Amino acid sequence: QDEGDEIVITGIKASLQAAMDIKRDSAGVVDAISAEDMGKFPDTNLAESLQRITGVSIDRTNGEGSKVTVRGFGDQNNMVTLNGRTMPAAGVYGGGGTSSSSAGATRGFDFANLASESVSGVQVYKTGKANIAAGGIGATVNIQTAKPLDREGFRASVGGKALSDSTNRTGDDVTPELSGLVSWSNGTFGAGLTASHQERDSGSGSIWVNEWQISRWAANHNTNAVGQTTNNQGLYRFTPGVKLTNTPAVGQLYARPNDIRYIFSDVQRERDNAQLTLQWAPTDKITTTLDYTYAQNDLLERRGESTSWLDNGTSIDEVIFDGNKNIASPLYIHETKGPRDQGYEQQLRTQTNTLNSVGFNATFEATDTFTVTLDAHDSKMESLPSGPGGAGQISATFGTPTQMSHSLDFRGKAPLFTMVVDDSKFKSDGVTRNGNNNGIYDVGDVGSQIIRIYANNQINEITEVKLAGAFKFDDGNFDFGVETRAMDNSNAQHSEKYMAMGDWGIAAPGDIPSSLIKNFDYAGMYDDFNTSKSFHGGFEGKAEDVAAYLTNLYKSKGTASNPYCVCINPNLGTNSIVEEDTDAAYAQLGVKGEFAGMATNFLVGLRYETTDVTSSALVTPPVELTWLDNNDFTTKAGTAPVQFAVNADYDNLLPNMDFDIALSDEVKARVSFGKTIARAGYGSLNSAVSAYASGGGSTALGATRSASAGNPALLPLESTNADVSVEWYYDDSSYVSAGVFEKRVKNFIGSASAPETLFGIKDQTNAASPRIIAARAAIASLPGVALDDNSLFTMMVILDNPTDFPGGASEYLTKGATSAQQIAIATKYDIATRADDPVATWNVSRPSNNREAKIYGAEFAAQHFFGDSGFGLQANYTIVRGDVGFNDYAEPRSAQFALYGLSDTANLVAIYEKNDIQARVAYNWRDQYLSGTRSNAVNPVYVEAYSQVDANISYNLTEDLTISLEALNLLGADSRSHERSESMLSEMYDLGPRYTIGARYTF
Repeated sequence: QDEGDEIVITGIKASLQAAMDIKRDSAGVVDAISAEDMGKFPDTNLAESLQRITGVSIDRTNGEGSKVTVRGFGDQNNMVTLNGRTMPAAGVYGGGGTSSSSAGATRGFDFANLASESVSGVQVYKTGKANIAAGGIGATVNIQTAKPLDREGFRASVGGKALSDSTNRTGDDVTPELSGLVSWSNGTFGAGLTASHQERDSGSGSIWVNEWQISRWAANHNTNAVGQTTNNQGLYRFTPGVKLTNTPAVGQLYARPNDIRYIFSDVQRERDNAQLTLQWAPTDKITTTLDYTYAQNDLLERRGESTSWLDNGTSIDEVIFDGNKNIASPLYIHETKGPRDQGYEQQLRTQTNTLNSVGFNATFEATDTFTVTLDAHDSKMESLPSGPGGAGQISATFGTPTQMSHSLDFRGKAPLFTMVVDDSKFKSDGVTRNGNNNGIYDVGDVGSQIIRIYANNQINEITEVKLAGAFKFDDGNFDFGVETRAMDNSNAQHSEKYMAMGDWGIAAPGDIPSSLIKNFDYAGMYDDFNTSKSFHGGFEGKAEDVAAYLTNLYKSKGTASNPYCVCINPNLGTNSIVEEDTDAAYAQLGVKGEFAGMATNFLVGLRYETTDVTSSALVTPPVELTWLDNNDFTTKAGTAPVQFAVNADYDNLLPNMDFDIALSDEVKARVSFGKTIARAGYGSLNSAVSAYASGGGSTALGATRSASAGNPALLPLESTNADVSVEWYYDDSSYVSAGVFEKRVKNFIGSASAPETLFGIKDQTNAASPRIIAARAAIASLPGVALDDNSLFTMMVILDNPTDFPGGASEYLTKGATSAQQIAIATKYDIATRADDPVATWNVSRPSNNREAKIYGAEFAAQHFFGDSGFGLQANYTIVRGDVGFNDYAEPRSAQFALYGLSDTANLVAIYEKNDIQARVAYNWRDQYLSGTRSNAVNPVYVEAYSQVDANISYNLTEDLTISLEALNLLGADSRSHERSESMLSEMYDLGPRYTIGARYTF
């Protein structure tokens, strides 16, 4: 080439070579990904690219990469930066899963909010550095964007893709992805702009168990006799003569599900990203950069479910247990004594996540050896509800009160449910059966139940300023600096808006027009799960349309404090604000040397941080717990807010040391030591009490009320780290590496529960309540009536309403003994608290720094290209172990301590790149890991081992025009999770591949 011409090497091999060079030349343990070309990153989603890095695994939402885990530490324990600046995080959307949109605030950055077109590279720092902001125990992930002054002249790229998602059910079969990049520089001025717009319509079918109850088998639990009235002490309520198989031993742990839910989810996502970068270098010594980053992710989900729930009112006549000697789980349950409802809740979830980030950087080379840099950054991330009436979630619940008996069957891969339906209208039991009496399971059997509306938002703001200096000398450098960072996080959750239409008992079947609901076969929507033996049928409708119609129809039931409308509750249940003000100073010395003729690099640094925390919350606590039905409660919010405020502070001294030695021209050995920290999640720092749960029944018969609270005085997790590795770079683009690491972590956050009374809330179901005592005595006096929550609720209503039941307790036998009668009573009556009821006791869970742990493991990686053949392989395997784990057989509700996300991971990537063809097939595997806990019983949730195959191929039609084809989750891998045993399904998703065809033009 003529002198002065620049040769720019692009493509997969060049990208991997650039990443390898970063790994080799960095101090400490650093892995990286580099763009294959201007505007072309290895994967559309950053998280999907990061999973290729040794030690990095990802969590997926709706089949798309979302959060990252590094060396066993989840998203909230990793720091994410953009060009070295701390990124705000916010996300309170259910996101295609089963959690409600009123989920708590997060500190973990969601990579699904960022497209990859504007990214030039990502570095993953697995060892601490004094000049990097503290906050990541697993790693600090730095996203790097291109700068126009990096290359003179004009450059531009424009690309388009057509996305086809095989899981799409109701949206567009093909959606667009558009991106563009333009950059210009004359060496003094530079401007760069990137922008992208992406749409995705997708869906999923899932099966979910709402909650598993855990208890110990009682001696009299299976001693049923006709007429016995005090049997069934435990989670199951049996009929006389119940058939039990593999009966648990007395004292053994056993489980009972609340229900089986078949769920569809239709999701629309629209993501817009843009970044504008302006640079000015007035002299060779001064460079200034001003950049603005924008990202918006609009999420809309329509979700519906068919719920086959256990009434459990001395109505279960058969259970087959799995024979597990540690915890007995049911394989089959049959329940009779209908009618009861089959529920069909429909939900609309909407949320908009928006990032705005402005940064300014000025670098001044004061001398040939001394440089000063000033960097300032102001950013905000908002996650706001965007539904009708300001809602984040609208739930319209309706059902068919025609189920006479049903079964739940967990013996196969996918749990099944069956039911016997009778929509007749007759009064032989004293109550009119609810159905349209045409002998067909159809829309006419559907009646309204409840409308609930939620709204939640999170706003995270970060302002930071850093002043840094760097001295260069012959054999090294000395860096120092000071910085300050102010972080404000607010999370406002509106109280649930609860509106009873036909109520849980379905008082008026047919009150929803047939134009608003339609038949839907829930059991027929799965491609990969065999549910052919389940009940086929059901109904779906748009939640907001059903809610609008019903709130108008039943508006007379509204009150001044709770008008019936599609709108949010104006009262904030919680408005929590966490402020963290951090000041830091650091110094870092790097020295190049030689030992026994081998080149060495030594880096030692020290970082000091001091943090002041202010946690305040304005809470409108509940004032009353209303009993709606056997296991249904609602908390009535008050109107007088209560202010909480707590101040705390802490400081940390964080040393680091990295040493590497070139054992030969090709082999490098490393050793690193240091300390890193990760701050507690915002929800854990909340100063208020929230998440009130009723426990699914009366406390007189064993239910437990629960709540959760934060602890603003939590200290950050502090890890002492050690790494040793060896790397062999035997070719320009090929290497092998192996390393071991250990992290000794203190201040781990566990959870402890203790009984507390809260705000004077009373409990009408307490065993000491005069009404409970009277109701139990009345039930005991009646022949053949078993004591359970159905009979207890019904008897309390009868005794509370002597005008309607002048015969007192004796009227139970004629007006309240059958399931239909009990449903009718529950529909008409609720039981409020009274002055003589005892104060409720809540099992309140609070986080605390109560444990230490050791995490250790090994990482192996290899990259090889086979000469000039064009073929290459990339492979890595990570082993992660820890001395902490969840005890699956511990007592229900006992305090547990375990590390979420701990799992082995592996990647294997086959590459071909020659002439005008580039192709890649990537296999990613993650072993089973603990993702969290659920339910009042504190059950673990294990995400089972998962593997996925992705592939892409591109062809250069001309020097400037490239066409491509990509497939994600090519084999349609599904996901499954379970609780204390594999028999205890938590949720399983039927997922599928998605394909894109695209073209990109560079000029």
